[in-house]
Amino acid sequence: MGLVELFLVAVGLSMDAFAVSVCKGLAMKKVDAKGMLVCGVWFGGFQALMPMAGYILGAQFEQYINVIAPWIAFALLAVIGGNMVWESFKEEEEADAGLDVKTMFLMAVATSIDAMAVGITFACVPVMIVNGGRFLNTLLGAALIGLTTFVLSCVGVKVGNGFGARYRTRSVRVGGVILILIGLKILLEHFGVF
Repeated sequence: MGLVELFLVAVGLSMDAFAVSVCKGLAMKKVDAKGMLVCGVWFGGFQALMPMAGYILGAQFEQYINVIAPWIAFALLAVIGGNMVWESFKEEEEADAGLDVKTMFLMAVATSIDAMAVGITFACVPVMIVNGGRFLNTLLGAALIGLTTFVLSCVGVKVGNGFGARYRTRSVRVGGVILILIGLKILLEHFGVF
């Protein structure tokens, strides 16, 4: 797999993180560089770590990972999205996008599980970016995936907030529903519906 193919894989893998970042931006009162960077680092970091974990695990566990990964992603995104919808109906508390460690960890895991499967394929289809060993090329490939996701996640937060500032409560509800739908899409793709 060359650089162009790897970049296209990176963009494809980052789309779930981008969509979730848009949802985070929808729910934020105000976006600053810190909020954008927090989302970018969490999502980009996990998108870089998971292919390496998949590569190290190798093909021997591929069948097990592919079976449970969609269910885990669906459950995490459904719980987080459902919580966002629930919080948006609370009048005494103004809903806001949590950038706390627990929330960001769950979202980063949920959006990067498919990157682990890609890492498993790296064990079978080597990444060739530079002249060097297989591990170095895989490491560089994972870094490109993480960097691409980082950039798109930062942009997603900003885009989501631009829309969400006008329609705050409804935006949080819509963002929660979108997270649930992303989880459902991941699950349905697993069953070959899409």
